[in-house]
Amino acid sequence: MLIRFFPFLAWFKNYRPDDLRVDAVAGLTVALVLIPQSMAYAQLAGLPAYYGLYASFLPPMIAALFGSSRQLATGPVAVVSLMTAASLSPLASAGSEGYIAYAILLSIMVGIFQLSLGLLRLGLVVNFLSHPVVNGFTNAAAIIIATSQLSGMFGVSVDSAEHHYETIVRVCQAAWHYTHWPTLFMGVFAFAVMYGLRRIAPKIPNVLVAVVITVLISWATGFEHNVTVNISAIASPEAKEKIEAFNSAVKALQPLTEQRAEIGKTFDIAAKAGDQIAVIDAEHDLNVVNIKMERLKHEAHLNREEIRSFLFARVEESGSTANFYLKEKSDGEGRTWRIKVGNSPLNPEKLLMIGGGSVLGAVPAGLPAFSLPKIDLKIFMHLFPYAAIISLLGFMEAISIAKAMAAKTGQRLDPNQELIGQGLANILGSLGKSYPVSGSFSRSAVNLQAGAVSGLSSVFTGIAVVIMLLFFTPLLYHLPQSVLAAVIMMAVIGLINVSGFIHAWGAQWYDGAISVISFICTLGFAPHLDKGIMVGVVLSLGVFLYKSMRPTMASLSRHEDDALRNALSHGLMECRHIDLLRFEGTLFFANASYLEDKINERMMSKKELKDIIIAANGINDMDASGEEALSLTIDRVRSAGVRISLCSVNESVMAVMKRTHLFEEIRENIYPTMEIAICAVHRHAHVGSQEEVCPLQTVCRMVKNEIRKGD
Repeated sequence: MLIRFFPFLAWFKNYRPDDLRVDAVAGLTVALVLIPQSMAYAQLAGLPAYYGLYASFLPPMIAALFGSSRQLATGPVAVVSLMTAASLSPLASAGSEGYIAYAILLSIMVGIFQLSLGLLRLGLVVNFLSHPVVNGFTNAAAIIIATSQLSGMFGVSVDSAEHHYETIVRVCQAAWHYTHWPTLFMGVFAFAVMYGLRRIAPKIPNVLVAVVITVLISWATGFEHNVTVNISAIASPEAKEKIEAFNSAVKALQPLTEQRAEIGKTFDIAAKAGDQIAVIDAEHDLNVVNIKMERLKHEAHLNREEIRSFLFARVEESGSTANFYLKEKSDGEGRTWRIKVGNSPLNPEKLLMIGGGSVLGAVPAGLPAFSLPKIDLKIFMHLFPYAAIISLLGFMEAISIAKAMAAKTGQRLDPNQELIGQGLANILGSLGKSYPVSGSFSRSAVNLQAGAVSGLSSVFTGIAVVIMLLFFTPLLYHLPQSVLAAVIMMAVIGLINVSGFIHAWGAQWYDGAISVISFICTLGFAPHLDKGIMVGVVLSLGVFLYKSMRPTMASLSRHEDDALRNALSHGLMECRHIDLLRFEGTLFFANASYLEDKINERMMSKKELKDIIIAANGINDMDASGEEALSLTIDRVRSAGVRISLCSVNESVMAVMKRTHLFEEIRENIYPTMEIAICAVHRHAHVGSQEEVCPLQTVCRMVKNEIRKGD
């Protein structure tokens, strides 16, 4: 009973001191990979990098303690981070206080959803996400994730567009206009180090090596080169004009935001009171405000892009002052400078001029303050579908990794217990400012290769992250942003699986088509990734329903190998007097009439038909509608002067027939096997027949000979 509620107690059965040392080494090894990866994934999720560290100390420990896998490494992962960004981007600006609060709320929602599924033993619900859909989505997500890092690799900044491909076009245009070559060099160098070490020395933590080397280079060369100046130092009337226009548009948005909030309250009050006129007025006012806000946002976007396009040269003037001239008008000291601009108004007295590359910057030291996230019902309802999708996707990723490792270790795996572990990890992690997490394939592989014996390795991983947060955060200041981009791009290479499309198509063409359509829709709808998944799920369910409504119903004949096979697909002759039909699937309300229609078609097309044998071994279950349809079909076939029999009836179907008394009506025409059924009806069906060779006659002789030998 204790192990049921505290599964980690099972670790210590036959646990030795040497196992503790191995787990400690494995946990530290995973932490060396987790620390840089988690910061990169946090930025992918639209959060400050250090929130990746917050998501890396509690969740790994909790998931290991209450999950069923002893080697699964939980924490920030690429796909879940991307889904987090996609779900939160409509609600707030990335990195803002509201955005961070919503990310933490999303974590607790994902946790509650997963924990509920685990406690209710509903782990099988993950099967609603079929493998073709997940394959298409994962491949598209890998491309989206990789291309989303291009701006960081080139050292440019652009505004996100409505669609991801439009954002990439903007990045390419910005990179064509200006690329910060040291930033690109750092990213490419880090990528080369990670790829080279992975091929040459896979046991060395390649991510950590790349991070350490590039941090040292960044610190030694002064990679970051920023200065703060007064707007008077900008010797460009056009730039000053754009800064003023940008500030004007952004400042005008604030009162409109407050006005929209007030109108929203008025709308809610009117709706509760049932005052339709007030509701219409509020809707009109809300639409007017939204149009004004969209116009100002577009104006701010245009001015922001103009400000980013200005390239300046710094020129030292007399009196130890420096002014910034447009690059085409002056070469200056040779370094290219740009104005740092975001979503907030620019301070004319403290303009940040960027003359180098972007680095991680200051990381707050210490652990986050533990608290419950504030729950807003409207935000909760908006995030619920995303939370459900992230829960299922995250769990599918985690359980797939856990199963793969369990196959190697021989460990027993409980999917529902794993759901409980992942759910608690997200819930309790949110108390420590974590965003949604899941099992990581790369870090789990590192954990397994390091020889982890139990989940204590993940506990040591969490402790290592805590030590990092408490004492070593200043070491991360000079980490180039392009290196984090390279870390993400390197990680998602493993997500690309082209062979998955080929495999799905080889299994069933429609599975391949669903996989390809899910891939295309995910790419096309990005950053609204939920739409791509929903298209795939709807297509999968549609194919399932279509196949259930129109199951395969084949006429069988004797094949060269003496087996009874589909006559149409194998090009076999059919008996003119006996039709041996095989119905493949559950006989229920959705396809009950289909059975009747197909039998009527055969009776119409085969004028010499005397006997119909339904091979019921393919019918694994039958509901009331199916039983009613079968009973009516039997009556109609008999009334037409054709005998009808059943053979190889499944036990569950037989039980339904006995409960509804259909068994008594057809008792004498039920046979245990197809061969016995054919033998029983063959003589009667061929009385007066001119059919020289019956495709089913061989089996009759074989059964007779066997009976004669037995006698």
